[in-house]
Amino acid sequence: MIMEGDPFVLIEGMIIAGIAVGATKGYVYIRSEYPHAVAAMNAAIAVARRERVLGAGVAGSPYAFDIEVRAGAGAYVCGEETSLLESLEGKRGIVRAKPPLPAHAGLFGRPTVINNVLSLASVPIVLAQGAAHYRDFGIGRSRGTMPIQLAGNVRHGGLFETAFGITLGELVDDIGAGTASGRPVRAVQVGGPLGAYFPRALFDTPFDYEAFAARDGLIGHGGIVVFDDTVDMAKQARFAMEFCAIESCGKCTPCRIGSTRGVETIDRIIRGEERAGNLGVLEDLCHTMKFGSLCALGGFTPYPVMSALTHFPEDFGARPPRLEAAE
Repeated sequence: MIMEGDPFVLIEGMIIAGIAVGATKGYVYIRSEYPHAVAAMNAAIAVARRERVLGAGVAGSPYAFDIEVRAGAGAYVCGEETSLLESLEGKRGIVRAKPPLPAHAGLFGRPTVINNVLSLASVPIVLAQGAAHYRDFGIGRSRGTMPIQLAGNVRHGGLFETAFGITLGELVDDIGAGTASGRPVRAVQVGGPLGAYFPRALFDTPFDYEAFAARDGLIGHGGIVVFDDTVDMAKQARFAMEFCAIESCGKCTPCRIGSTRGVETIDRIIRGEERAGNLGVLEDLCHTMKFGSLCALGGFTPYPVMSALTHFPEDFGARPPRLEAAE
């Protein structure tokens, strides 16, 4: 949205960041699936160079800074900063062990600052309007605004930028106007394909990093996917494990092997094979992946799996709570 709609705000933010840390070169890494963003950024960079905003003597100053666009091949794991660096260097996108941190030894072994587009695009407004202006948006420690993506089975999908603090229910029911199918909302996944599934009982959660973390959720990139009451949450949990298995770079065992074993274990649970034992195996796998994976791909996969199991146990073959209590 930002790169296609206002690429110059990103360029300005990168120039300011570069001058602040003493860097003379910046890279914008864009997945090849976004050709319009690649074209828009390259066109904007050409204009900035022509107007002498990029290159030697930025805007008549003694500073030099230039930007280059690099298109990635589409690996999800390259959203992790060290995999991104490997890809930028022309290598396979594999996670690096830390330390050393990228700030000490990053791209081509040089100290490197890595930030996402939203962070860098916020820099010009903070400098222009002041920190107090930026702090006026949001709640708690979550300040500024977030472009939220409403998708899935939702009547009014699209991008909605708002300050932190709006509740999940307001986003789904008021902004999104409920499901496109007209059926009741059963679950909402927040934060991307590795975000937790929240039931309607948690719709009072404010869009705030700490509030979501307190309920074992993630805001992530602000994506919200809505599901109605026909969704099978066991299949959604399986999808998370399968997604991780497909997208894993293979560097660490918990992510590479754990996700594959996770798919197999959920399949056994769905078939009703030794349900109690396999649920224990699944929870153990999630614990190992969460705390043993090198990066957030394997570390975040347990969020959708465990949230689906916690909030929708009936989809995994659980008996109704009243029957279990009666026995």
